[in-house]
Amino acid sequence: MVDNNKSVKNVIRFSILVILTAVFIFPILLVLMNSFKSRLYVSTIPFAFPRGDMYVGFENYINGVTSSGFVVAFLRSVWITVAGVLLIVVATSMCAWYIARVKSKFCRILYYMFTFSMIVPFQMVMYTMTFVVNRMNFDNVFGILFVYLGFGAGLTVFMFTGFVKSIPLEVEEAATIDGCTPLQTYFQIVFPMLKPTAITVAILQAMWIWNDYLLPYLVLGSDHKTVPVAIQLAMQGAYGSTDYGGFMAMLVLTIIPIIIFYISSQKYIIRGVIAGAVKG
Repeated sequence: MVDNNKSVKNVIRFSILVILTAVFIFPILLVLMNSFKSRLYVSTIPFAFPRGDMYVGFENYINGVTSSGFVVAFLRSVWITVAGVLLIVVATSMCAWYIARVKSKFCRILYYMFTFSMIVPFQMVMYTMTFVVNRMNFDNVFGILFVYLGFGAGLTVFMFTGFVKSIPLEVEEAATIDGCTPLQTYFQIVFPMLKPTAITVAILQAMWIWNDYLLPYLVLGSDHKTVPVAIQLAMQGAYGSTDYGGFMAMLVLTIIPIIIFYISSQKYIIRGVIAGAVKG
């Protein structure tokens, strides 16, 4: 009787997992199928498999790449994503280390400010941010890195602080006795121990920055287009018409890098989240 109950539970769990997997994979397959259809059939019969007159091969991919300036936008997105993630990981981990090790009222207030920033809606600061960015001449591919640092600092400082608190202080004291400066202690002792959380932060921030549309659109405009902005501007035609075939093809090219990056690094996500939650 017990074995039968376990079998039923296993079947139910497996069925739920299969359903959830189908729910998450279906949108990706739908985009992939429609990327090989002509624009007419994408809008009229989006759920049909491409065949016969519907199938246009790689025509959508070729037209999309040539009309959107995809290569330049792709390289620009790679630069912003890689540089932004590196800046966020290094800056916020050092800040979290300082907050966790310096027991002062200022550090507690600073930590609560970072935590509070996670619940502030972006719409509340959107117009003010645009004004400040323009006044500080941050409306370029270098200035936007600091904008991403500001918006990404709340969650990352929270995660890093929890993990730093779990590191024995004696390790750092031993390094200081051996003659290490604070920077040497951090980069040679502390930061390598932060690897699980650092990788988790890097994955989450990379997925956010790569797919982000609103911040590049507000900060960079049409002068320095990232991939999402380039696709939107290129595929949107006159009088509201949209080249849905090219749009789907460019979406496929956009999600491939981040899917590969996520699959190759997904094992670190849960490990890093759990490690960062050891101590609040």
